[in-house]
Amino acid sequence: MSKPIRIGTRDSQLAMWQAKTVQSLLHDLGYETSIIAVKSAGDLVQNKPIYEVGITGVFTRTLDIALLNEEVDIAVHSMKDVPTKLPEGICQAAVIKRGNVKDTLVFKKNEEFLSQKNAVIATGSLRRKAQWLNRYPTHTITALRGNVNTRLDKLEQSEWNGAIFAAAGLGRIGLTPENAVNLDWMVPAPAQGAVMIAALENNIAANEAVKQLNDETTATCTGLEREFLRILEGGCSAPIGALAFVKNEELHFHGIILSEDGSKKVEIKRSKKLGEHENLAKDCAAFVISKGGKLFSNRKPESPKEIKVISSKTLTPAQRSLLNAKIGVQNADFIKISPNRIKPSILKATHEAVIITSKNAVEAILSSIAPEELKFNNIYCVGRRTKRLVEQKIGPVTHSEKNAKALANYLASNFKGNQISYFCSDIRLDTIPQILSKHSIIVHEIFAYSTRLNAPKAVPSVEGIMFYSPSTVLSFLENNPASGIAFCIGETTANAARKHFKKVQVASIPTVESVIELVNLNYLKTS
Repeated sequence: MSKPIRIGTRDSQLAMWQAKTVQSLLHDLGYETSIIAVKSAGDLVQNKPIYEVGITGVFTRTLDIALLNEEVDIAVHSMKDVPTKLPEGICQAAVIKRGNVKDTLVFKKNEEFLSQKNAVIATGSLRRKAQWLNRYPTHTITALRGNVNTRLDKLEQSEWNGAIFAAAGLGRIGLTPENAVNLDWMVPAPAQGAVMIAALENNIAANEAVKQLNDETTATCTGLEREFLRILEGGCSAPIGALAFVKNEELHFHGIILSEDGSKKVEIKRSKKLGEHENLAKDCAAFVISKGGKLFSNRKPESPKEIKVISSKTLTPAQRSLLNAKIGVQNADFIKISPNRIKPSILKATHEAVIITSKNAVEAILSSIAPEELKFNNIYCVGRRTKRLVEQKIGPVTHSEKNAKALANYLASNFKGNQISYFCSDIRLDTIPQILSKHSIIVHEIFAYSTRLNAPKAVPSVEGIMFYSPSTVLSFLENNPASGIAFCIGETTANAARKHFKKVQVASIPTVESVIELVNLNYLKTS
């Protein structure tokens, strides 16, 4: 890549070790990189076990959003944390060579408690809990959350007999205590000990760079383990273990599924020659299912999701997949857009400067004239996505800002002319004309498209509204009271919401995915 590769990671010590390892490998290949750290929902919510949080990909979702928003080029994950189904548009770019796959017991004093009837073991993993209780049914399991350092501290300060960790996690950051022993009998989580690198499917440069780090054996083995997990419909909240490894030109597979209390289990071990192993995971999963293994999780049928939020635009399947699995969403397009027919004489005229603040304006312009006939000498935009669309379909952008006020202030200070054309809707904020008129800049408004307010009545259970423009706020208020939380895409929308709503939250960057992350974090903090 001509630009440095931006490596996304969680900010825990272990996650940073993984990211720096990938960074070092890329540097060896001659690539420049930078590391961008973010906090995941799993890091923010530590008062309950993983399997009670209710989100698939609790440690990966924030990095998924960073990828989709193009804030990072690649994301580095502990592979066992990654859901078997990746969000649309994201792919597994590489898996680096696997480390220690085993689980490790760290004990407080000695191992004598293993032969005793009563003992307390800490873990936040349902898989570890089930396997431990299967072997030691009279012991008590207590929840343990946090990063490796935090969990070791909690063990030290507790009265527990021991706690279970991934051996790779302890070893990689040099924290394996002397009073630790590998649990050779415990079947690890699918892909435990492996580091996966994800990227956008359409980011060719990032994929080309990262694929050079892929370890074929690790990719094959973890792929089988994750296929076994996928078929059994388990996520991080299912008591499923799987391990595949190559020995003597054979691929060996060991899978297990248990009931949550460990009282029941189905276990399978099979081997196939390399090259004949394609259906190994499917065959093992079929055996487990034939023995009733899928019933062991004792899951209750999912009740219909209560509608907690309403989105002011219809979310795509990929965007819906990012929303917390327990949050029901009411989808509706609060705004109906109709492009206006703009006179060709207006569009063919030479415009020294134009302002375009939305993709709707771009589409309206292009529905009225071919792009090669436009004579826009300087184009000013609002929003990264609008800028990208303009550059793809019309031409270079002179300058862009994240909101209308910021763009107007920039033009007030830097624009050398005295007239500017503004392609806008018949419903729009006065921010740009008001600010520019104070600086003797004449704004010629060209109504490129019409906006019709179209918000439905929200269902009674709605607690929050996802707003993406000031117009969506106005539309909502036509049929609904200003109650609940307004989750807003940016400050301009938030300012419109603050006039009516008591609770307003603003996304860190102006994208739909960031608004979804606001909703997820609010739900986690209150659940």
